[in-house]
Amino acid sequence: MSQIKLSENFIKSNVKLALNEDLYPSGDITSDLIKDNKIIEAKLVSNQDAVIGGLLFVKYAFVLIDKKIKFIAKTKDGSFVKRNSIIAIIKGNKKNILIAERVALNFLSHISGIATKTNQFVKLVGKKCKICCTRKTIPNLRVIQKYAVKLGGGTNHRFNLSDEFLIKDNHIASANLKKLVSLAIKNKRRKKITVEVDTIKQLKKIIGLKFDCVLFDNMTVKNLKLGVKLAKKYYQTEASGNINLKKIKSVAKTGVDRISVGGITHSAPAIDFKLEI
Repeated sequence: MSQIKLSENFIKSNVKLALNEDLYPSGDITSDLIKDNKIIEAKLVSNQDAVIGGLLFVKYAFVLIDKKIKFIAKTKDGSFVKRNSIIAIIKGNKKNILIAERVALNFLSHISGIATKTNQFVKLVGKKCKICCTRKTIPNLRVIQKYAVKLGGGTNHRFNLSDEFLIKDNHIASANLKKLVSLAIKNKRRKKITVEVDTIKQLKKIIGLKFDCVLFDNMTVKNLKLGVKLAKKYYQTEASGNINLKKIKSVAKTGVDRISVGGITHSAPAIDFKLEI
């Protein structure tokens, strides 16, 4: 598994791109109407219960506009806050705070949204089952989104196509299942091998081969329970496919080791924050 690291340089680079997107080509023409240099204190407040994520992105959104702005965090990434909680205090030039406001809130809303959604799933499955993210991420934002999943108590699945072998339905449709698994074993090179099956019949064809994980895709709870019973002696087990908050408990009760949920990254609602001046 590739290691996800959010260095300060990485965060600054992403924030710079976001600021450039917001300010090109003529800057903030509305905030430019403010001519005084008044120093203010603004409160960053959560309008919802949430798991917080992205505070350094928020800090650098302000500091890259004006290095004199002071960002004082009142919580930390991964913390749960209640509605109306003060997340941070921002002190500095009023005009410059307004310029950075939307970029700061966008990062905070998105990262906290994923962390919060992930945490909802994590709480429902208990400690014996892991909630994993997928590669269903916004292009070029995968590192940030997978970071958010970790904040919510989730587990990062493979980061990219080089991390592990994952033999899926479309691979199987193009070649013989048993042959593909055997080739992966032969070329393993210390990489994990996961094989996706959508029927018990497929599972029975590969049981006993030396790979790592069986991924049960879009199975009924009844078949999933049977599949886990057959496979758990040999492999780690995973479930996926249209998993939602209503279904997650029944899926976890089958005894599966982990559940991958694309929705925690591709469909997590943004958390609503406000900047009070």
